[in-house]
Amino acid sequence: MDQHIKTWRKNKVAHIFEGENGEVKKLTYRELYVEVNKLANALKNLGVKKGDRIGIYLPMIPQLPIAMLACAKIGAIHNVVFSGFSSKAFRERVNDSESKAVITCDGYYRRGKIIPLKEQTDEALNWAPSIENTIVYKHIDNEVPWDWTRDHWWHEITTYQPPICETEKLEPNEPLYILYTSGTTGKPKGVIHDHGGYAVGIAMTLSWVFDIKETDVWWCAADIGWVTGHSYIVYAPLILGATSILYEGAPDYPRPNRWWSIIDRHGVTILYTSPTAIRMHMRYGESWAKRYDLSSLRLLGSVGEPINPEAWTWYYKHIGRGRCQIMDTWW
Repeated sequence: MDQHIKTWRKNKVAHIFEGENGEVKKLTYRELYVEVNKLANALKNLGVKKGDRIGIYLPMIPQLPIAMLACAKIGAIHNVVFSGFSSKAFRERVNDSESKAVITCDGYYRRGKIIPLKEQTDEALNWAPSIENTIVYKHIDNEVPWDWTRDHWWHEITTYQPPICETEKLEPNEPLYILYTSGTTGKPKGVIHDHGGYAVGIAMTLSWVFDIKETDVWWCAADIGWVTGHSYIVYAPLILGATSILYEGAPDYPRPNRWWSIIDRHGVTILYTSPTAIRMHMRYGESWAKRYDLSSLRLLGSVGEPINPEAWTWYYKHIGRGRCQIMDTWW
């Protein structure tokens, strides 16, 4: 944010957000810079300092990258937990990292239903002694339980904060974030990523592998709760000054055409997704994609697992229309 605000990119769109309910919002680099700084200042006012761990339990909304960057700005270490995980999973990760504060929201939409995230957060924090403060973003404006000794509305603590916050100076090997393994083969393990090498590695790979250009609209269709999302939705695209899609909902809700309509409406030029998602769309059939103009696409990506020949062929023929190269970064 600090480097782009000094250039013409301050007026460039950083994130194009689309919610499951159809809401669309665009944030420029300058707007993102201001929001990050205001939250960073609010965190400092709550006593958060360099090295403190912050648990983040948010859906795919702009406030998730804002929260991550606000932590990085002041040298705090963020610990993002996938919003689809249970309150028990969130509690385990908060306690293991001894997080000092939590950032969450009132709730969010998933397949037309409201997920009461604040209630899940409260359930987790009943057994989380290290938590001193909870910041709650009002996303869907529903009523939520409230603890006046701990809870703070995001909009109330950020509204009057200064739009500038000095960036903490850190050594390259100091921790940027902790991200926990899924826990499917035992207790979740916290993996630490540093500031320097991580930033260089992900920016380099996004630039070299996907050839990001100033005019591209990049869409990594992962969830920020996973390392691919941390790297290729938040940090690498923003380091390179790219414009990215941020989509909140399910890939096939309310109909299987949702992804293809997003590509058409927002002029997506690079799509980065998984073989599992491709196979899901294969089952629905290519007719859903044929209804939309996908000519803006110039490159396709595959990540997360080996891609089978049938999925590769379908992706190449029906989404890339036989002209887009596929970068399979699994290998």
